[in-house]
Amino acid sequence: MRNIWTICRKELRSYFTSPIAYLLLIMFALIFGYFFWNTMNIIVSMTMEAQMEGEQFPMNLNEHIVRPLLSDINVLALFFIPMITMRLFAEEKRSGTIELLTTSPVTDVQIILGKWFAALLMYAFMLLTTLLDFAFLFKFGTPAWKPFVIGYLGLLLQGGGLLAIGTFISMLTRNQIIAGAATFGICLMLWVVQGVSEFESATWAQVLSYMSIITHFESFAKGVIDTKDVIFDATVIFLGLFFTARSMESLRWRS
Repeated sequence: MRNIWTICRKELRSYFTSPIAYLLLIMFALIFGYFFWNTMNIIVSMTMEAQMEGEQFPMNLNEHIVRPLLSDINVLALFFIPMITMRLFAEEKRSGTIELLTTSPVTDVQIILGKWFAALLMYAFMLLTTLLDFAFLFKFGTPAWKPFVIGYLGLLLQGGGLLAIGTFISMLTRNQIIAGAATFGICLMLWVVQGVSEFESATWAQVLSYMSIITHFESFAKGVIDTKDVIFDATVIFLGLFFTARSMESLRWRS
């Protein structure tokens, strides 16, 4: 465990000793801030229109504000996760330090988990920036906090799966741009395959729909922890890291 934490700290340090981490955090915070501001404006406008017509707008903060904003974060993750993972192993290969890494007195699993944990922490830091916006909602409103916490748990689990996929892809190439583009492409595919079941009822379409990350985030966004969704995210994490380990083992044999 000590070796994993050492690698994790080294990887995190590499993020924050360059402009990468600060740029990602600022961009994520600003984009989500716009989504938050836009959502609040829509809700205020709908409330005022209802009052002008003598009606009462049925306000449910979790349903009308928290849930849509969690979905917005989910969309942002598609673009930012590839930026986090594209350098994990690709940069090691490009700079030639991958040989030193593979010959160091640590196991492949420790190296992979250390880098993945660093990427997961970086993603968690990005999620923390969104709490500044939600703080205003909790200060001036009374949303239920349990669905809010469960939604963030879902974001972390799903993010962990996509980060594991990105880690594997970064292991396959020495070009960061290729790693980032391929990770984004796969993440996008896992997003859009849900729509297949809307036009096709065959078994293969239902299987593709089940593989969609949207399908397994909906319950979290509603504040419900469904075992099948947790198992799905855990399986994606395991498979992503498992294939990364097999690829790294192959690299050891070639070297």
